[in-house]
Amino acid sequence: MYDYVLAHNPPLNDAQRDIVELTHRVFPEAAVMQSAQEQGPLLAFLVRLIGARQIVEVGTFTGFSALSMAQALPKDGTLLACDVSEEWTAYAREAWERAGVADRIQLRIAPALETLRALPAEPRIDLAYLDADKGGYISYWEELVPRLRPGGLIVADNVLYHGEVVDPAATGSALAIRAFNDHVAADQRMEAVLLTVADGLTLARKR
Repeated sequence: MYDYVLAHNPPLNDAQRDIVELTHRVFPEAAVMQSAQEQGPLLAFLVRLIGARQIVEVGTFTGFSALSMAQALPKDGTLLACDVSEEWTAYAREAWERAGVADRIQLRIAPALETLRALPAEPRIDLAYLDADKGGYISYWEELVPRLRPGGLIVADNVLYHGEVVDPAATGSALAIRAFNDHVAADQRMEAVLLTVADGLTLARKR
């Protein structure tokens, strides 16, 4: 079924396939942190759908999702990528350079909360993608929502957390995601849908 889904989605381009394969080869144990292959075309679709020009990504890893979104940006668009690992993002930088989108991506190596809090307060972000430490999701959300333009999107990954969110006794990251999902559902500034895409994906639009 998964192969069927991939076969009926837009295919990954060479740059996307290269970074997916490299990540699984170089970081086999950590590769689970990479956004699922079907999410690349979906993120690109959303960028084009809303005409995004200003994107913020929280959690970049080896750069697959940032690459997918940057390739869908217009030439004057920008993507701010937030991560704390020089090791992982070194591979991302190389992939972006080879794909010809490095000029559209600004990488900040620092705690994401610090980076977000340093952004201008006015609502000018078109799309934000959350795929980082789950315990920080609510804090990231609260920094992003006021900076999101009306009609802008927040896309949050891993909101089903391997199915563990349904366990009332959940702990750790699963518990943090349970709290995040409740927080999103109660936020009247946004309208949100939780989808069973990959490990769960929430799409939230600012009213």
